[in-house]
Amino acid sequence: MAQATTASNPLWNALLLAATFATTTWAGAWHLGVDLRQEPGRWPVGAPYALALLTILGIHELGHYVIARRRGIHVTLPYFIPAPGYLGTFGAFIRMRGTVRDRATYFDVAIAGPLAGLVAAVLALLVGLGAETPAAHGGIVPASSSLFAAVYTLAGGDSLWQPVVLGPLAFAGYLGLVVTALNLAPIGQLDGGHISYALLGRRRARTLAAVVIFFLVAGGLLYSAHWLMWGLIAWFIAGSRHPGALDENAPIGHRRTLLGLVALVILIAIVMPWPRLGGA
Repeated sequence: MAQATTASNPLWNALLLAATFATTTWAGAWHLGVDLRQEPGRWPVGAPYALALLTILGIHELGHYVIARRRGIHVTLPYFIPAPGYLGTFGAFIRMRGTVRDRATYFDVAIAGPLAGLVAAVLALLVGLGAETPAAHGGIVPASSSLFAAVYTLAGGDSLWQPVVLGPLAFAGYLGLVVTALNLAPIGQLDGGHISYALLGRRRARTLAAVVIFFLVAGGLLYSAHWLMWGLIAWFIAGSRHPGALDENAPIGHRRTLLGLVALVILIAIVMPWPRLGGA
């Protein structure tokens, strides 16, 4: 995720990275049944999950960083967000310092992160599913995400409708898909918000953000609390407003429009369940 700002302090980047490694290591150990509060010496069991997840998040932010620098934008190093609990983190973001030249620049910086992170997440899933045998009973239903189901099938998995417990690397890859979907949501200063601003303009992008937040909250109240949680996280982190570029009227080109549609397809493939055909 890329956010516009003017402040930067590299010390915070290092401290937050260290804190996030600690919280994700704790979460990784907990997933394997190890409570590091009681057995701190066993922290290495949680390290594979922590390293895999931080690598995926780091590659996502590196995509933003490289393109931003190529476009002449001053950006910070990634800020990782530690979160004691089930996942160990709420993700990461970079900050863009100063104004952005045009909407095309916003688009290029925004789209680079999710695409880079998605590749890393899919690779982690493929390697993890091949090296770590998922345990049956409990956990994640592969068919809950069409993209996850496709990767799961490609890796040799079956029984898409039966929940499985993923190993550390595969679980980190799955979370990489979740992070990609969250960032592609067309809300405020999330990557998807930058993309929708570039494609639609500021007013229509703001309206779309408000509509998406409404449906996330409604889905959380009527269907699953997870939708409400992610909707509130997106709103608190990114809001519904978007800072303007210096030149808001410069065209973005047909290639960026097509790539924006690709991003939409990726988002839908992650959040929509695998279709149940023939009563399967």
